[in-house]
Amino acid sequence: MSLPFISRRSLFQKQPSQKTFRTKRTLAKKQRQNRPLPQWVRLRTDNTVKYNAKRRHWRRTKLGL
Repeated sequence: MSLPFISRRSLFQKQPSQKTFRTKRTLAKKQRQNRPLPQWVRLRTDNTVKYNAKRRHWRRTKLGL
């Protein structure tokens, strides 16, 4: 029995233009978290922390909202 092909895009729903405040607040938090590491952190940790391991690319990893 073969399963029908499901594209990866169909697994994720599109974001409506009229968002609820709860969704908008979550998106704003994720946007703040998705930034590179400040350079002063590299100086403070003697370069043991080199990059933000939790960076998220908008096309590769979806939030699942």
